[in-house]
Amino acid sequence: MQFRQQALSKLQSPDQLDLPVRLARPQGVLALAVTLVVMTASCVWAVTGSVDSTLEADGILTYGQGSYVLQTPVTGQVTGVYVKEGQRVGKDAPLLKVRTEQGNRAVRAIDAGRVTALVARIGSVVTTGADVATLERTASARDPLLAMVYVPATGAANVPANAPVDVTVPAARSHGVLRGTVKAVGRTAQTRRQVTDFLGDGELAAQFTKGGARVPVLVQLTKDAHTKSGYAWSTQDGPPYPLTSMTLVSGAVHLAEQRPIDWLLP
Repeated sequence: MQFRQQALSKLQSPDQLDLPVRLARPQGVLALAVTLVVMTASCVWAVTGSVDSTLEADGILTYGQGSYVLQTPVTGQVTGVYVKEGQRVGKDAPLLKVRTEQGNRAVRAIDAGRVTALVARIGSVVTTGADVATLERTASARDPLLAMVYVPATGAANVPANAPVDVTVPAARSHGVLRGTVKAVGRTAQTRRQVTDFLGDGELAAQFTKGGARVPVLVQLTKDAHTKSGYAWSTQDGPPYPLTSMTLVSGAVHLAEQRPIDWLLP
C-alpha cells in the first residue's frame, strides 16, 4: 500500500503535469525503424524481384546420336583385332577376325562411329550374339560434343527451351564450368533399358535412372575457338586439353525466373 500511495501522490502533484510523456525508449524507436525498412524492402522485392531456380542432374558428354553394342554374328576364336579403343571407323569397317569352322569371318561395324569399348581380345572364344565392342555413332571428328543430362520426370516439364545450363566436368572442376543451352527435351521419361540402348552401357544407365525413370535433356555446348577444348567456360581459358565423349558430367539447368509475389497468389 505504501508504494501505491507514493505513486498516487506523484500523479496528483501539479508539478508533474507539464512533463512530457515518454512513449518509447530510443532503443525501441531504432528497432521499429529497422523493422519498417526491412518490411518495405521485402515488399518492393516481392513485386519487382525474381528468383532464379536450378534443376541439377547427372549426365554424359556425347555426340548426340547414341551408341550401340556390336555383337558377333558367328561363333569361333578371335584371331585378329583391327581397331583400338577411341579409334573412329566407318560403316562396315572390319573390327575383328574370327576363325570359324567354315573359315575366317570378319565382324564389321554396323554404323560409322568411335570405338568406346572393346571386349574381344585375340585368342578369346566368342559365340553368336556375344557382345564384342561398343561404338558411339558419329559421322566425323568434326561433330560437336553435346551433353546429355537425365533429369527427374517431375521436373522436366519446367525446363524451357534454350535455357542456360552450367555443365560441370569433375576432372576439370578447377577450370570452372562449361556453358551451354537446352537444345531439346525428351517427350517421355525413359527406363533403364531405353537409356542402355542409347548409351550402350548398362552400368551408366543404372546410375542415371537410379530412383526412377528420367527424361533426357540434350544440351548444346557453347563454342569458343580461343579455348583448348573448343568450348566456352566460366573461366577465360578452361582446361588445357580437349574434351572427349563418354565423359561423366553434371548439369545445372537454369529454369525460368519466377516472381516471389506469384507464390502468394492462388
